[in-house]
Amino acid sequence: MTTTKTQRLEAEIGRVKARIVEQQGKLKELESKRAAIENSEIVDIVRGMSIPLDQLAPLLQAAKRGGALPMLTSGQLGQKPSEDGDEQ
Repeated sequence: MTTTKTQRLEAEIGRVKARIVEQQGKLKELESKRAAIENSEIVDIVRGMSIPLDQLAPLLQAAKRGGALPMLTSGQLGQKPSEDGDEQ
């Protein structure tokens, strides 16, 4: 009787371990998809900002550190001056 209970418990433990491994795989896949989506969004934002390449690296480093981002002028954001000379 004890052997049977032990075998059932071991079988249940094996099923639980398999389920954990399966869920960990799904979690890694979802994390990868989330990172890809975030990267895509970042690329879209950066492209929309029209930041010169020489200013992109310091901007990303500041963002990664969580520090204050450097101020960008509207010209650096890809906005064109209006006809009367004011930037839009």
